[in-house]
Amino acid sequence: MVQAQMRDYTTTDKKAIKLYESGLEEMHLQKWDAAESDLKRAAAFDDHFVEPRFALAELYDMKGKDAEAMKWYRAALQLAPRFFPNAYLHLADIEFRNQEFTSAEQHYKAYLDLENEPVRRERAQLGMDNCAFAQRAIQQPVPFDPRNMGPNVNSPNGEYYPCVTADDATLLFTRDVPDERSPWGHQEDFYMSTRDADGQWTEAHPVPGVTTAANEGAGTLSPDGRYIIFTACAGVDGDYGSGRKGMGSCDLFISRRIGDRFGPPENLGPPVNSRNWESQPSLGSDGRTLYFVRGQQVADGIKSMDIYVSRMRDDGTFSRPEKLPETINTPFQEESVQIHPDGRTLYFSSDGHPGFGGLDIYMSRMQDDGSWGPALNLGWPINTGGDENSLLVGADGKIAYFASDRPGGQGDLDLYSFDLYPEARPEPVSYIKGRVTDANTGRAVEADVELNDLATGRLATAAYSDPATGDFLVCLPIGHDYALSASAPGYLFFSRNYNVTQATSDEPHALDVKLNPLEAGETVALRNIFFETASFALLPASNAELDKLVKLMQDNPSLHIELGGHTDDVGSEADNLRLSDQRANAVREYLIGKGIDAERVRAIGYGETRPIASNDTEEGRAQNRRTEVKVL
Repeated sequence: MVQAQMRDYTTTDKKAIKLYESGLEEMHLQKWDAAESDLKRAAAFDDHFVEPRFALAELYDMKGKDAEAMKWYRAALQLAPRFFPNAYLHLADIEFRNQEFTSAEQHYKAYLDLENEPVRRERAQLGMDNCAFAQRAIQQPVPFDPRNMGPNVNSPNGEYYPCVTADDATLLFTRDVPDERSPWGHQEDFYMSTRDADGQWTEAHPVPGVTTAANEGAGTLSPDGRYIIFTACAGVDGDYGSGRKGMGSCDLFISRRIGDRFGPPENLGPPVNSRNWESQPSLGSDGRTLYFVRGQQVADGIKSMDIYVSRMRDDGTFSRPEKLPETINTPFQEESVQIHPDGRTLYFSSDGHPGFGGLDIYMSRMQDDGSWGPALNLGWPINTGGDENSLLVGADGKIAYFASDRPGGQGDLDLYSFDLYPEARPEPVSYIKGRVTDANTGRAVEADVELNDLATGRLATAAYSDPATGDFLVCLPIGHDYALSASAPGYLFFSRNYNVTQATSDEPHALDVKLNPLEAGETVALRNIFFETASFALLPASNAELDKLVKLMQDNPSLHIELGGHTDDVGSEADNLRLSDQRANAVREYLIGKGIDAERVRAIGYGETRPIASNDTEEGRAQNRRTEVKVL
């Protein structure tokens, strides 16, 4: 047996072999000092004994002593360049994280010249790409001045996965807190902070209704802060805690806030959740598009982590998740995803795109055809040779938040903010913040508030007003015209249009929405019905509003209405009367064409006889040109 072993080694010295084997056993038992001593002695017995030199390199690599690891890898490879091809890969990885890019690139290439194992070859090729990228990027640093968010947010425990509302007034994050009840001695909980009158973050507190004795973390808020989707994981006994039922090792749950408290969370269920690991959700500003990370649970962690997207259907259920394309997902790990409120800019972490090693933060922009553009590294020193994740970019696109354990913090991971440089910013976003009430009683109304892009007719964003307060918030990507509507059962819907081409997120719109009940004599002006100039031909931008009127009639089969056409005073009274009548009838014909009984709809033209504003200004004339619905 000994003779067979001796023939397998690069030495015949029995003492050297015995010391080498002893060193390997001690490494296995994590007796690091003894292993180091025996392996060094084995190497000293024979200057050509390769095996203890490779073992020493591995030992120092495991202990984080990069300089020693590189020294022993180089010594072993000089003695036996083809003995252990993987050593080139290990050496190159260490050299790369120590910014020895030229040597690392040479050793990645040396590995590729020696071995054909597909997975490791992919890793080596990525390493070469990383070297080329990092050498350029470090010479072109991006502006970066992170600011610790202070003791009201951070603590001696770890804080990470930040999320803010569109008005930058509420911050949600995950905190790792000690817990003697947990088999791990700690657990993750949600904490929330709000801005005070001076714009400072208040002391963070657990989120009532969501934070429990079980593990919760990695959450996403809807832009208005009224919905939270978060991750809950099964404990060692398979229990998700607080009566929650799960499908896999970790699932996504949703909770709705009414007033100042979140309700009982519900599992999102299939097809979003599966027997796999689902986590790190990000909800789009439309309230209907959900991005998240799915991976496979294995003995030593999670593998095959990729970013998926699912969209809410009209019946409130989510569609089968689709894996994002190769411009974003790679054969390596993707995580920590955020879709910005502009709906077109995706931020995420990955170790599979050219970068600085480990997890770097990237962005990708949605193209006009709906495809995703290339992953763009946010650059040095935002990204480093370590792992970077948990990036969150605020609605204004100027301020970003992230987690870091850099020196000078409160302890462990802390949350920081910094000014994001212009090239990495998303599209500007504004928002409308308002309140929906009953026009007669002043009571809060829970209404469906929707914004449609007038150019495309597609839903841009939506939210429900709080049933306790009537408050709502919806985002507005700048550079578009929008039709806003607010609707609730038993009421006429509210209609308004917005041009936000020149608006900025520093100048949000405020809106007081008063809904008129479906009672005889109540009226509402349809502000998103458009005609060709001096014509009664309806423009396609009117369809979204017209279809809402159709749905109102369908949902209330006993409802009878009058459609009143109104004009400004430009032109003759006779022409204006005729045009108003034609326009009112054009809307009536649309309803009839959609199946509404003609007996339920009356159309009358009032011309310029019932102005609601002065005709002396263009703004006033625009208000007077309208179509009104009156309940009969």
